[in-house]
Amino acid sequence: MAKKILIIDDDPVIVKYLEAVFSDNGYATCAASSSMEGLETVRQEKPDLITLDLEMPQEWGSRFYRKLRKDKQLRDIPIIVISGIDGDHAVKDAIAFIKKPFDPERLIGIVRNTIGA
Repeated sequence: MAKKILIIDDDPVIVKYLEAVFSDNGYATCAASSSMEGLETVRQEKPDLITLDLEMPQEWGSRFYRKLRKDKQLRDIPIIVISGIDGDHAVKDAIAFIKKPFDPERLIGIVRNTIGA
């Protein structure tokens, strides 16, 4: 069974691009367009890894991150921040902070090193 990656980003173009990058490399994906939807999706889908945008409407990604880390069943899911803003301080123990635009090969390398193929 393919490892699953949850993409949390409000930009549908970015979501489609990440879905293509991950699926081309053998990963299953699911997506959420807000941090509130992301919490519901992570509970339902139980992803192996999450990519998280910081700047989103309603609630920033850093707030999602804090809520996720308080949940004992979900707190250990690795997170890669992919954002157009500098904000690595907002998600202190993310496994990586990647600034948009990004190199998909670098992203896949980080994913493989974190959850395998």
